[in-house]
Amino acid sequence: MAVQEARRGGGDAATHEGGCTCGDCPHGAREGHRRAVAAFLLKRDEYAAGQGLPAAVAHSASASRQWVSEELAQAAEAVAERGRAEGASWLARLWRRTAVVVWAGVVLLLLGQALTAVGAGWTAARTAGLTAALVVAGALTAASWFHRTRGGVLAPVIGEDNRLSTSRAVAAAWVLFLAYAVLVLAGRLALASGHRERDALINGLELARGAGVVTVLAVVCGIAVLVRRVVGLRVLGQRLQKVRADRPRAADLLTDDAGRGTFADIQYVVISAVALVFAAVRLARRPDQLPDLPWGLAVVVLVSAATYLAGKYAEGGRPVILSVVRAREAGDLDAPIRTGDDIEIRGAGFVPAGAQGADRLSRMVVRVGAVNVHVPLVPVTGGFDNPTDTLLTVPVPAEVEPGRVEVQVVTAAGVETNRYAIDVAE
Repeated sequence: MAVQEARRGGGDAATHEGGCTCGDCPHGAREGHRRAVAAFLLKRDEYAAGQGLPAAVAHSASASRQWVSEELAQAAEAVAERGRAEGASWLARLWRRTAVVVWAGVVLLLLGQALTAVGAGWTAARTAGLTAALVVAGALTAASWFHRTRGGVLAPVIGEDNRLSTSRAVAAAWVLFLAYAVLVLAGRLALASGHRERDALINGLELARGAGVVTVLAVVCGIAVLVRRVVGLRVLGQRLQKVRADRPRAADLLTDDAGRGTFADIQYVVISAVALVFAAVRLARRPDQLPDLPWGLAVVVLVSAATYLAGKYAEGGRPVILSVVRAREAGDLDAPIRTGDDIEIRGAGFVPAGAQGADRLSRMVVRVGAVNVHVPLVPVTGGFDNPTDTLLTVPVPAEVEPGRVEVQVVTAAGVETNRYAIDVAE
């Protein structure tokens, strides 16, 4: 009531400042996230240009850098909270859209059946196909309602990192197609009037006729289970860095966590889609048996699945420190590392894929001896100069005792690098 009165009284802008959750309100979570991102980018670019610094820290490069880093980290956390809220709101709305897409597919099937029936007449196979589509659509709609807070129909194919899983999506597509094909045969069997026709339909379910498609189904389902196991073990063993996404996107099926297209995923999706189309055409032409996927095409799908699995084994890697040196500006003399000096940590894999956001970068920590040092955010126009995937710059804290100490990086994904020893002079 208060919100309605505010709207009637012209208080819309004052009431909806990005935290509204009233359905599809344009001032809800999505608008709040957009405003938070715009405000953060403006602040980052201002600091990169040297604007907005208080006079108390402007005289000291290290103090101003620390102050800017803390301000950006706080602003980035606000953006991340808005992003998580927007992702949850998007998932809650997605189940209706997925249900609409499913029933739109049923309508398209009905139109296709009606158009192709002109001249040829309506057959029992068309009735069985349409009935099977209605059963599958009804089951998917019910499942999407039960999983309405997790994306509806897409809930089973969303991974633990909140991204669409390529292996699960391919396996789910084959499972749905085979379920539909068996329902078509069941419908035709129910409508069959003669013993000879019923026996022919039962013979259409023999393994010899559908060996290729059954083999592909078994392999893609096994790949989906095995990939989940492989990724889980590699993450637990700190051989793979995974960062949770704000929400799943369709591009996740073809890209890695950083949004870059990957050959293994693309070829797996493309070849599986082509094989599915071929199997669907075979089912339409021969609705009295399981689609007899030729062994040549089945082997192509198996090779594609093996390539995808090999790509999962090959991706990632543990971050590593290669060298640690004293940071030196042009004109500085070479000198040993002392407390208060900046050190450059050179290596690889410091920034995990998908962790390029400021809220993730601000969580990176460097252990210098027994002291944890947060990696400062150094903004530049359009991004950050520190930290990067191959170079981190941090100060040696005053609490570090002179002598030999070890340096270790803890990334935003919680993965630790090797230990690298340096000498800190008095």
